[in-house]
Amino acid sequence: MTARTGGEDDATRGVGLSSKLLVLTVLFVMIAEILIFVPSVANFRLNWLGDRLAAAQTAALVIEAAPDGMIPRALEREVLAQIGVHTISVKHGDTRRLLAFSDMPPMVDSSVDLRTTTSFEAIIEAFGTLLAQQPRTIRAVGAHPRQGDFIEIVMDETPLRTAMLRFARNITILSLIISAITAALVYVALLWMFVRPMRRMHANMMAFRAAPEEPGRVIVPSLRRDEIGQAEVELQRMQRELQGTLQQKTHLAALGLAVAKINHDLRNILASAQLFSDRLTTVKDPTVQRLMPKVLGALDRAIALCQATLAYGKAVEPPPTRRRFPLAPLVDEVGTVLGLSEEGPIAWVVRIDRSLEIDADPDQLFRVLLNLGRNAVQALEAIEDRSGRRDSVTVRARREGSVVIIEMADTGPGVPDAARARLFQPFTGSQRRGGTGLGLPIAAELVKGHGGAITLAEGTLGATFLVTVPDRPIELAERRVERARA
Repeated sequence: MTARTGGEDDATRGVGLSSKLLVLTVLFVMIAEILIFVPSVANFRLNWLGDRLAAAQTAALVIEAAPDGMIPRALEREVLAQIGVHTISVKHGDTRRLLAFSDMPPMVDSSVDLRTTTSFEAIIEAFGTLLAQQPRTIRAVGAHPRQGDFIEIVMDETPLRTAMLRFARNITILSLIISAITAALVYVALLWMFVRPMRRMHANMMAFRAAPEEPGRVIVPSLRRDEIGQAEVELQRMQRELQGTLQQKTHLAALGLAVAKINHDLRNILASAQLFSDRLTTVKDPTVQRLMPKVLGALDRAIALCQATLAYGKAVEPPPTRRRFPLAPLVDEVGTVLGLSEEGPIAWVVRIDRSLEIDADPDQLFRVLLNLGRNAVQALEAIEDRSGRRDSVTVRARREGSVVIIEMADTGPGVPDAARARLFQPFTGSQRRGGTGLGLPIAAELVKGHGGAITLAEGTLGATFLVTVPDRPIELAERRVERARA
């Protein structure tokens, strides 16, 4: 399937970037050559006419210098033939004089005055000459050496058109050669600087897509410091982050499968333990009667937790079943499950008003405090030198309006700075060898389901976590009924 997909990509990709670049380069160079070609042809026409006028000026000087202004008719025709014109005339002051003319001067089809012709007019007239279908006769006027005078000639346009076509052909061939060389140089430069690095990045993306978890598929940036080099660096960073995410998801998938297997057997074992515990309730021993409700409650809670174990793997916890209840007894039960007391080596100190009530799901809040308490105990037990130490885990709580704030503080080494940024991310927040890194993420998700939050307090001795749980918003009428009952 992968091979077919790659073939489809090659088939649907169409013209490559290098081919498009070559076509655009040739096109742009040709446009530049055309912009040079057009004024060049127009300028060639003006220069050609200027040369004929210059030759006519020389002939006019010779004719005017002849005795009585008369020259033999045969010589006059020869001069006109050498210049390639039909007539030569000059203007002196208010007098206009025809110096030489052919036997039958033709009718003039168009005129051009080199003294006043603009560049745009020169271009239009040049293309008119090139595109003329029939032979034409033109009249050209130029400046005379004497100020205020001018000289004009009448001539056939065919020699001019022939010369212009020859010039256009030559400049077109030269333009094509220059365009080809320039396009090749520009293409090679752009291919080397841009297309080849982009092809390399594209090939790396395709290889990385085929096996994103292989470290060898991550691109190695070149030493370029321009935008291409920056793009390679960013691509490498993105690929590494994606590899980390994929590895984490693979870990989650493997953990989910293992938890599913363990959950099935553990639930059966706990159900059997629950049956045995039910029989112990008939024992008359006072200690058994005092402890059995807590044991049964712990078993019920463990069975319910097993049934919802996979919920975290789906990134969804069941919505809390909230009710108002006293907070202090729940905190006492957490200490009992952790095996802590106020007189033990690690003291479990509860500083909560016994009348303080909280609006929460008791089982989910129990899991939150149990995870926080277990992390605190593990941090304290990890201290190597415990001689002469008596550590403690202190739980305080207070109500601020409609929000209950629970504070759990320990006297341990605190949370390292390196772990603070990833404290509530699965599998990354644990600093203890063998820890899963799931306790705090689970607790944070459960509190979030109540509309609250867990934060790590700054500037405290040891680690201090603050759990805020807001009351449910209720209608004003319900609140009045509760106050009346109170």
